[in-house]
Amino acid sequence: MASSDHTHHDGESYFDGPPGILAKVWQWMSTVDHKKIGVMYLVAVLFMFFLGGVSALAVRYELLDPVRTVETINEAGEIIQYTSGQRLAGLTNIMGAQNANEVYNRIFTLHGAIMVFMFIIPSIPASLGNFFLPIMLGAKDVAFPRLNLLSWYIYVIGCLFGVFSILLGGVDTGWTFYTPYSTTTDADHWRVILMILAAFILGFSSILTGMNFVVTVHKLRAPGMGWFDMPLFIWGIYATAVIQVLATPVIGITLLLLVFERVMNIGIFDPSMGGDPVLYQHFFWFYSHPVVYVMILPGMGIISEIIAVHSRKHIFGYRAIAFSSLGIAGVSFLVWGHHIFTAMGELAAVLFSGLTFLVAIPTAIKVFNWIATLYKGSIALNTPMLYALIFLFTFSIGGLTGLPLATLATDLHLHDTYYVVAHFHYTMMGGTVMAFMGGLHHWWPKMFGKMYSEKGAMTGTILVFIGFNLTFFTQFFLGTQGMPRRYANYVDEFQTLHIISSAGSLVLLLGFLVHLGTFIVSLIAGDKAPPNPWGGLTLEWETESPPIEHNFHHEPVVTHGPYDYETTVPPHWDPKDFPLPKNPSSH
Repeated sequence: MASSDHTHHDGESYFDGPPGILAKVWQWMSTVDHKKIGVMYLVAVLFMFFLGGVSALAVRYELLDPVRTVETINEAGEIIQYTSGQRLAGLTNIMGAQNANEVYNRIFTLHGAIMVFMFIIPSIPASLGNFFLPIMLGAKDVAFPRLNLLSWYIYVIGCLFGVFSILLGGVDTGWTFYTPYSTTTDADHWRVILMILAAFILGFSSILTGMNFVVTVHKLRAPGMGWFDMPLFIWGIYATAVIQVLATPVIGITLLLLVFERVMNIGIFDPSMGGDPVLYQHFFWFYSHPVVYVMILPGMGIISEIIAVHSRKHIFGYRAIAFSSLGIAGVSFLVWGHHIFTAMGELAAVLFSGLTFLVAIPTAIKVFNWIATLYKGSIALNTPMLYALIFLFTFSIGGLTGLPLATLATDLHLHDTYYVVAHFHYTMMGGTVMAFMGGLHHWWPKMFGKMYSEKGAMTGTILVFIGFNLTFFTQFFLGTQGMPRRYANYVDEFQTLHIISSAGSLVLLLGFLVHLGTFIVSLIAGDKAPPNPWGGLTLEWETESPPIEHNFHHEPVVTHGPYDYETTVPPHWDPKDFPLPKNPSSH
């Protein structure tokens, strides 16, 4: 993609640093290098993913049994009642809860809050976006490097607030913090305030990151790189950043009002003091529905990169995919009402239902173009491509199962059932997490300079796919049969499906553990990665593996598009031939 000089120059990778452990630690903690900050974000979000996953397993463990009230007769002939099936009852003392149901409520709140605010929202933009956005633009760093480091520290502080509230016993409000429940329940209200402040603080990290990315894209593109020469991953991150900057202040103000109401007894959302709880829902979803696209748009950008590179073909409909990212970002601000159909008038519900269907158009454009790109491509069925294909399957299910929820008549039946849980996870985990894992495998050799075992990675991928579908596809059936979400107790008829779902979560865990082992082995004993192991044409493949501190030895000059395989790469070129042959027009 560039006419930069490929001859080797002596230069240290961004990993190299001063001798001594303390000196290295200080260098990382005070760094303004976007690559190091990206790696630090990656470690942090993966740790939060671990915590969120453990809480999810605890939820599935509790739901293995329906709760039954059993009557027995003791030796004195007295009838004694006791509750069986409460598997989390042993945690009541540890978490300061009164019963197993309260423990369950706190654990599923913990799962939702960690996964949404601390993992999925920052996962791709803050880790892979931070690492690769400047390199793919041909820049030395982001526009505001010190602000970038500050955003990481703010993220860590927000996570610490959340973890501290967990150590105090956790909260049972649900991750949405709906009022008046979040303003009136829980005697130890400081736990609730700490968790709300955690989400509030994390919002500032999101805003600073988004602002940094917008300015970087506008101002630091390499010479010759116009708007339609940018990789589609950059378009996805750019659309995400716009949403982060515009939507996040709304949730910040809303959560602050919630804290004020709780501490000062001011009637804002609590109806007993003249407040309006539905107003909170409008504020919350005005942010939280756009943030669904903060989660998925970067993943869509990753899928565009993977499919183009690993099918060795020019992306079909480049401009349509680019504009559809901006289209999704724009429409996302208009559809929050479909979360609260039953809390609004008929006319408003009809309007929001129609607007919700509108989101399907730019999303379908992307899926169509990805499939068209795969058609007659030279597909390399490796781990990144396998995750891209899994994404197409699971995200399509997530999108199609959203249509009944956008339809007023069916939403009334399905709302607040396990159908919504399944739909949400097929969109977020089947979309964002699958894309994140694909991107991590795609760019792992570039980030760390080491290749991973393809067999190990493929094994983990297959286990993740099987475990994910076992866990969540069964929940569509639970929902349509009437199983409400967020309940620890259920009737016996649902037990078989819950057991299948819980078994799937263990397979999913095994898949992620295989991935973890594969990555650790790669770091310790993996083969050295070449500069361009997949034969990509975007600028990150022009750098060393891992990149040097300032990314490029010389300023790159863009001379062709990011996916011009037909005009740039010889027909029989093999990825093992390094470096990638230059575009003849660049001479």
